[in-house]
Amino acid sequence: MDFALIMLLALGVTGFVWGLDRAWWAPARARRAAKLQAAGESPAAVQQAAAEPVWVEYARAFFPVILVVFLLRSFLVEPFRIPSGSMLPSLLIGDFILVNKYAYGVRIPVLNKKIVEVGSPRRGDVMVFRYPGDPSVNYIKRVAGLPGDHIVYNDKKLYINGKAMDQAENGDYSYSESGERHVSARQLKESLDGVDHRILLIDNSPRMFLEYTVPAGQYFVVGDNRDRSNDSRFWGSVPETNVVGKAFMIWFSWDAVNGGGIVWNRIGSFIE
Repeated sequence: MDFALIMLLALGVTGFVWGLDRAWWAPARARRAAKLQAAGESPAAVQQAAAEPVWVEYARAFFPVILVVFLLRSFLVEPFRIPSGSMLPSLLIGDFILVNKYAYGVRIPVLNKKIVEVGSPRRGDVMVFRYPGDPSVNYIKRVAGLPGDHIVYNDKKLYINGKAMDQAENGDYSYSESGERHVSARQLKESLDGVDHRILLIDNSPRMFLEYTVPAGQYFVVGDNRDRSNDSRFWGSVPETNVVGKAFMIWFSWDAVNGGGIVWNRIGSFIE
């Protein structure tokens, strides 16, 4: 189940219980306690009659906390964890990132319907979105194509509207995947219309040719680890309604591949 929906349900339940208590149950308890006191009952009996039930106490305590977290996650920033290497070398497995929820417009939580236009994804943005094949799963990729763009992917190079996106060699890069498997790749510096970032290409991986026109209201996304990414080259573009937000910062990093440990030099770094 969607975490936002779970939070919304928790918010509704705790708020409903707290509201009922303030409107009816608390005054009723106060009246019962007053009657017992007037009848000369012991202070312990009066106190017990006026006592707030534990489940009401929990609802009263948790409602404002859930409300604040829900509003922050829905309209300001939301944390995500990077589970795969599809965005290497920009994002590592075990990076915990923050996603700007209002960069692409204010949306109704759960329904994800935009109600206030603030901005739109731009070429080169690192974007979190709901995977079109299974909207319950969040993906993170880089925006390459905007609505109406003509995309060609040929010989591991991107061509957008007839223009080749610049690539320059930037040394070698190696990493481990699937436990002990070691991967060697070429690291290149790519420019998506002036947005510079690093990508990985693996020489012995299959080459492909793709020609695609991005439909209106959709975005073509690719992973920086080009030969290890499940992206728009294989399943098409991302509808605007699936957009979650723009990834902008790494707030924590755990070296999940090499047995654990905090990667201190990545904490607080901004995402290119």
